Amino acid sequence: MAKLKDLAAQEEKFVGGHRGCAGCGATIVARQVLLAAEQPVVVGAATGCLEVISTIFPYSAWNVPYIHNAFENVAATMSGVEAAYKALKKKGKITKDLRFIAFGGDGGTYDIGLQALSGMIERRHRVLYICYNNEAYMNTGIQRSSATPRGAHTTTSPAGKVIPGKLQLRKNLTEIVIAHEPAYAAQATIGYWNDLVTKVRKALDADGPSFINVYSPCRLGWAYAPEKTIKVSKLAVETCVWPLYEYQDGTYHITVKPKEKKPITEFLNVQGRFGHLFQWKDDIPIKEYQAEVDFIWNRLLKRSEVQKSKEPG
Repeated sequence: MAKLKDLAAQEEKFVGGHRGCAGCGATIVARQVLLAAEQPVVVGAATGCLEVISTIFPYSAWNVPYIHNAFENVAATMSGVEAAYKALKKKGKITKDLRFIAFGGDGGTYDIGLQALSGMIERRHRVLYICYNNEAYMNTGIQRSSATPRGAHTTTSPAGKVIPGKLQLRKNLTEIVIAHEPAYAAQATIGYWNDLVTKVRKALDADGPSFINVYSPCRLGWAYAPEKTIKVSKLAVETCVWPLYEYQDGTYHITVKPKEKKPITEFLNVQGRFGHLFQWKDDIPIKEYQAEVDFIWNRLLKRSEVQKSKEPG
């Protein structure tokens, strides 16, 4: 269990002065993840919001060795860095115990970079991949991605008289990654910082590839007041829109279980991207989204309970 005062006493590895929006979830993700790292780290970041706002030449918010690469290949780049590190360490040219972290948004992870991520895990590179998931291509104009949830308004799934926002279900990338049998996989969010820090430390200690899908509210694309970022993050967990769980050694574990599961309307109605759903001609889009959330949550409960029943004692 991480202690807040210990984290606060550390030297910052992701510093202020960047160009992130007020209330930007991605910058909070980067800061929390790097504060959690107890070993020296090398970071790679795919093109996207986090890269653009943190590395405007000649400035950088990264107080660690940092590599920027194309939208699609941060997992491949960090795979190569990790492989080079192992070779140099074997030859005795490097003695430090280093860790490697890749950052990518949902566009660069769910869509454009999925092949590179899959290859990184299949080859068993010891890299932690962090997806800061703001559920759309926010950096290039708020276009829908495969992480965008049903009913959300984006510039390429605009809500209007014809459609109530995006029509399709979002991709369940965490489960796709789990199908690769990584050393560690989890979902987290910035509103539960201790849960995220604990998971990052587990992932960095795991002997193999690891992945954390971090829910990263975007006050611009989600259309809410900047000061509500943490509230929105917590509501996603309390409504089970974004379950917090981990997968390791073939077992599922729910790390934060809401005391009372709230209806998703409490999550939807604080964001402008869903506002149209409450004026739609019927309530089918909201019911369909609720059904999806309930199905995934109930399946996760069953998987977690199955693991508990197998534990000794």
